[in-house]
Amino acid sequence: MEITLKTPDQIEKMRVAGRLAAEVLEMIEPHVKVGVTTDELNQICHDYIVNVQKAIPAPLNYKGFPKSICTSVNHQVCHGIPGTRVLKDGDIVNIDVTVIKDGFHGDTSKMYVTGKPSILADRLIKITQECLYLGIQLVKPGIHLGDIGAAIQTHAEGNRFSVVREYCGHGIGQIFHEPPNVLHYGLPGTGEVLQAGMTFTIEPMINAGKRFVKLLPDGWTVVTKDHSLSAQWEHTILVTETGYEVLTKRKEETTL
Repeated sequence: MEITLKTPDQIEKMRVAGRLAAEVLEMIEPHVKVGVTTDELNQICHDYIVNVQKAIPAPLNYKGFPKSICTSVNHQVCHGIPGTRVLKDGDIVNIDVTVIKDGFHGDTSKMYVTGKPSILADRLIKITQECLYLGIQLVKPGIHLGDIGAAIQTHAEGNRFSVVREYCGHGIGQIFHEPPNVLHYGLPGTGEVLQAGMTFTIEPMINAGKRFVKLLPDGWTVVTKDHSLSAQWEHTILVTETGYEVLTKRKEETTL
C-alpha cells in the first residue's frame, strides 16, 4: 500500500469523523469516576456513537476486538479491553475512540483520572500530552516523520520517561490503519517527507519506567513489563499547504 493523499471532498469527510470522535471523548468525561467499570464506559460510548452520532465504532469486531472503545488503565499501555474492572481513586485511564462516518475514520484518545492522581501520574500525563503537541506543531509539508519522532523522544527522555517503540501512529482515512507508520522516536531528517493531503495519527505511548512492554494472553492488552504507569494521547492530523489541522481537536484545546 502507498500513502494516500486525500482530496478536498475526502478531507471534509475526515473533518466530520474527527469531530465526532472528539465529541465522544468530551461526552464521556463526566462518567469517568471512581466506581464505574470500564465496560460501563464502553456501553455509554457505544450507545452515543451508534444512536446519537449515527456512526460506527471502528474497534468493534476489528480483527476480533470485542468492544467499541479501548480502555487502558494504569500500567496498561494500549488496546485494553473494557470489562468488569472497577476504577479506583487515583487510577489513570486512556480512552481510545475511533469513529467511522460516511466511510472515513476519526481516531483520538485522551487520559482521564479518577479521584486524585499521584504526583508521578500527574506529571506523566502532562509530559505525554506535551510530547503529542510538540509532534503536532512540527507538522508541515517538507518535514520528515523522523523529525516528529525525535522531538517526542527528546522531550520524554529529557523528563526521565521512556517511549514505547512497538506501537506507533499510522496513516488513516477510509482505512483504519494505512501507511505511513508514525514512530514516536527516531532521528531528524529520516523517514517519509510530509505532503499536503496526508492524514495520520500521532499517539505517543510514554512509560514512567522502562520502555519494554508485553502482550497479555487476551491477545490485545499491552502492559509495561516493569508494571510502571503508562500514558497516551492521540490526535488525527491533516497536513495542510502551510502546516497542520488537528481533525480531532476538542473544545478544551484552545492552544492547538
